[in-house]
Amino acid sequence: MTGKKVPDHRKHRGSHPEDSRLFAFENLSKLREATRDLSWLLSRGYASPSALKIVGDRYLLDARQRIAVARCACGEEAKSRRQRHEVSVAALAGHALWIDGYNVLTSIEAALSGGVILKAQDGCYRDMASMHGSYRSVAETIPAINFLGELAATWNVSGCHWLLDQPVSNSGRLKMLLEEISASRNWHWTVELTPTADPILCHASHIVATSDSHILDRATRWFNMARVAIDSYVAGAWTVDLSS
Repeated sequence: MTGKKVPDHRKHRGSHPEDSRLFAFENLSKLREATRDLSWLLSRGYASPSALKIVGDRYLLDARQRIAVARCACGEEAKSRRQRHEVSVAALAGHALWIDGYNVLTSIEAALSGGVILKAQDGCYRDMASMHGSYRSVAETIPAINFLGELAATWNVSGCHWLLDQPVSNSGRLKMLLEEISASRNWHWTVELTPTADPILCHASHIVATSDSHILDRATRWFNMARVAIDSYVAGAWTVDLSS
């Protein structure tokens, strides 16, 4: 073994080969119960890793199912805080929207390519994509960017400021693509490469578009952009509802 990195040749951000089984209808009840139990434990101060192991072992969850449950669970205090700070589409007019670039874009790409989209306890949509420090454009990237821009225009935002984590490979290429598309459509967009977008978005005075739990627990105002976009434009998206 040489330890060389395996090239990413994916053309879509779609489902995992096992997803049709792991998220089949007959498994949804178990996954919802597991998400509810994990949320209950988080509400009572249990550490996330140990709580997830307890719940995952109890329900005999596969590793990928555990990831889904972890992404959808939310303690009551965190859920309440997120709901208080969420803004509606109507509140966007005239305001700048600061976009957690990879977080929003990969969810839209996944939805367009038939990947699993999770509906979480806090009402957010989250995907099952895993980037591992590397991003590669897929067939759905340009369509996703275009309809996000078209939606933002209908919301009458004053502009969009995209933040991309510079250490993620190909961030420079994605920045150029975003700038080229927005310039061709006369959208008021700026794109920033930053060592890490999270602290900027956590403390931004602007409305933040993300479903990242860490940011949602700190942001002053946030917008559920991925969910609104998917509900508006992606007919037949594979949505797995674990919010019950």
